[in-house]
Formats: sequence, C-alpha cells, structure tokens
Amino acid sequence: MLYYLSQLSGDLSVLNLFRYLTFRAGGAILTALLVAFLIGPGVIRWLKRKQKEGQPIRAEGPENHLLTKKGTPTMGGMMILIGCLVSTLLWADLGNGFVWAVLLVTLSYGLLGMADDLLKVTKRNTKGVSGKVKLLVQFGVGAIATAWIVHLSDPAVADGLAFPFFKTVMLHLGLFYIPFGMVVMVGASNAVNLTDGLDGLATVPVMIAAGVFALIAYFVGSAVYSNYLGIHYVAGTGELAVFLAALIGACLGFLWFNAPPAMVFMGDTGSLALGGALGAVAVATRHEIVLAITGGLFVLETVSVIVQVASFKLTGKRVFRMAPLHHHFEKKGWAEPTIVIRFWIIATILAIVGLSTLKLR
Repeated sequence: MLYYLSQLSGDLSVLNLFRYLTFRAGGAILTALLVAFLIGPGVIRWLKRKQKEGQPIRAEGPENHLLTKKGTPTMGGMMILIGCLVSTLLWADLGNGFVWAVLLVTLSYGLLGMADDLLKVTKRNTKGVSGKVKLLVQFGVGAIATAWIVHLSDPAVADGLAFPFFKTVMLHLGLFYIPFGMVVMVGASNAVNLTDGLDGLATVPVMIAAGVFALIAYFVGSAVYSNYLGIHYVAGTGELAVFLAALIGACLGFLWFNAPPAMVFMGDTGSLALGGALGAVAVATRHEIVLAITGGLFVLETVSVIVQVASFKLTGKRVFRMAPLHHHFEKKGWAEPTIVIRFWIIATILAIVGLSTLKLR
C-alpha cells in the first residue's frame, strides 16, 4: 500500500523512500514485530479461555513434556500469520503476482494447520486432520501456486531448476516442474512441522532460512545484481524480500512469547505455514536445492523420522531413542535449552553453507 502512495507522490516527496526495496524490507520487519507484540497478550488470553487444558501432549512423547508443557495453549501461529499479513499488505508492491502466490501458500497452509489444531484441542487427542486430507489440501494448493509462479515467470526460467555452484546453469523440467514445485512446498511445510517440538526450536531456523532467501530474492529479482553476480534473473521476485522480512519480524514477535518456558505454542497453524512459505519462495526464486541445504536442520529432522519408521518396520529395531531427532537427545538427558541452542547453531552453519553455494562474486 505504501509502495503505491510513493508512485503517486511525484519526484520531490519524502514518500519516495517507499520505492526502495531495502527501506520497505526494514519497515516490514519492524511493523510485523510491533503487530505481534501488540496482539500477542490478547491472543494468548483468548486461546487460554478457549483451550482450558491447552495443547494435548503425546503420551508416547518424552515424559517431562507431560509436566512442563501441559496446559500451554496452541495456535499461537496466528500471531505470525497476522503480523506477516498486515506488514506485507502495508509495505509490499501489491501488484506483484509472486507476493500473492506466496501469500496463498502461507495463508492456506496456516488455515489447514488451524483446522488441525482445533480438532486436536476439541477432541483432546493428537491426531487432528487425517494425513490424507492434509496432504490432499497441501498438494492442491501447491499445484495452484506453482502453476501461478510458472505463469508469472519468463519462459527462459519458468520450468528451470538452478544448481548451486554452477551459476546460470538450469535443468528445464518442462511439465514435471509443477509436480516438483508441489513436492518442495509440501515437503518444506511438513519438515518444519516435524521440527517444531521444543520451545523456539523451529522459529529461529525459519528466521535464518528466511534471511538467506531474502538476500537471494533481492539478488535474483534484480537485473543488475543477478547479471553482476552471474546468477539467473527472475523478474519480480525481489519483492519477496519484503514478504520474508515481514515473516522474520512476525517470528521475532512470536518468539518473545514462545521463549522457554513458552506461554504459547505456534502449533500446526504456524509450522505448516512457515514451511510452506519457505518452499514457495524457493520455487519462485528457483533455488529449491539451496533451500534443502539452508534448511538442512529440517531435512535432518525429517530423515530421522523416515529412518526410524523404516528401520522399525523392516527390522523391529529403532535407530534413535525417539524421533524426530530432537526427542532422541531429550531421551539421552540433554536439557531442552541445550538442544534448542545447539540446533540453532547447526541451522546457522547450514545457512552459511547454503548461501556460499551460490558462488557470489
């Protein structure tokens, strides 16, 4: 909205500042942070009234969770969604189709997560929406968003998969790109969901990955910078830096209330939306492989579950004491803050590695 005001303001106005992407990204962070701070206490009070017993805790999970996390309300991801949406609508160029495509995924996955959280709370179990229905909705939204992104993109990169280290080299997937994009979005969404098991564990790695992709979107979306850095150019994706900045600000605001001991959990409302947002941005910027590296912590958590299930079904033995991976270390006696901070460190290292694969000059 502010971007349009700057377009109408003429050449001699202070509103010209709103034409600069970097200025609007900074404003988006602060706005989303402020919105989350302002609505947070009210949202938590409302959730506590509606959820008398808080989020249901898995009986088969770590024993200490039944004591330390019982009664904590869920669906705190609403703060992230509201903060991100308000800030994006205020600071982003609303004529940019990529912004709307990514918002479609973020909000749709968030609403799906909200339905899942509501069912868990009302039925007092940890099942929620059935896995088949959840995947059907996720893949359906992913298909629409990917097709939309392809339509918005220049034909030279519309169906292309970029490879780290190889600069402008792209593999053109043709009709297979839409299914590929769907898998990226759904995979990222569920990977973040699996990681969200301890206070603050998923939030900070999401912010780190979002920061990396804000830089990528800024470079890829600029004809000047993409040419100088020798990477492919996807016109219009630079505006996603504003969306990602808003996402970071909203996550920071939520983390204030989610810091141990958490006053609220984000629930599937937040985790499904955050992962979907990262996946959608990766598809839009054509850096899906970089997401797998930058978001390597989410990949590790997902792989730990796959390995655990496969091993138990094939051999009757478990590789880890409990999956996902963070629960394994809980079972080994690591304190929750120790696990969370060490995983944050791993996420930071992987993000640096992911960014370095671009071989920027």
